[in-house]
Amino acid sequence: MKFKFSKYQANGNDFIIFKNFSKEFPKKHNLIKKLCSTRFGIGADGVIFIENCKESDFKMVYYNSDGRLGSLCGNGARCSAKFAFDENITSKQTKFMAYDGLHHCKIDKNVVHLSMNDIDDIKTIGDDIVIDSGSPHYVKIVQNIKKTDVFKIGKKIRNSKLFKKEGINVNFVQIRSKNKYIIRTYERGVENETLSCGTGATASAVAMHYLNKTHSNKIEISSEGGKLCVEFNQNKKKYFNIFLIGEVEKVFLGEIEI
Repeated sequence: MKFKFSKYQANGNDFIIFKNFSKEFPKKHNLIKKLCSTRFGIGADGVIFIENCKESDFKMVYYNSDGRLGSLCGNGARCSAKFAFDENITSKQTKFMAYDGLHHCKIDKNVVHLSMNDIDDIKTIGDDIVIDSGSPHYVKIVQNIKKTDVFKIGKKIRNSKLFKKEGINVNFVQIRSKNKYIIRTYERGVENETLSCGTGATASAVAMHYLNKTHSNKIEISSEGGKLCVEFNQNKKKYFNIFLIGEVEKVFLGEIEI
């Protein structure tokens, strides 16, 4: 059976997206993994299925490149909203269901504003921060991000006794100024460094504010894939009205026989 797909990227995170309203696509672990392979498949950080949803305009179902069902992917969610708009499924303002609940999106040309869920559960481990921004993240400040061994240290933290069972994404953050930061991320599911991470950018921005590294509620996060903006409001230890903002690009369209 042949299936049409689209390839989108957001800050260097790339995704294979299928419109799966009929739910005919066989979501098999090995098949998803093969599709994400750069040598044996299409190549991507993950696969997204856009499906019907009674409570919203659509449902986003995300799989990591290891073939397993993933939690929220911020950049994938922004790509999903842009895909739905490009396919005339939604308008420029949309709401959709993801792993962690309902999200709202506003699309302004190629810039997608994604609402994130409130954050009020923030834990400290020494000088580091653990935050769930739709996916679990470990945030660590470093002095020289270029010389940081993201793969080695990230893998060690992700597979440590505390996080081994469920896994955790590990973000390394370097301070550029009071509202500008550079991050690099080791992602669970990918089990390697990725060019960008939307939920990681969100977690890192909130962590910097929580640690009093900044008093701004508009944070610029730069990664190897590009720049993202995180905006939020804060009351005591609760962060709300959180938005992840950045550009999305349609890379190509294709068809594959399964």
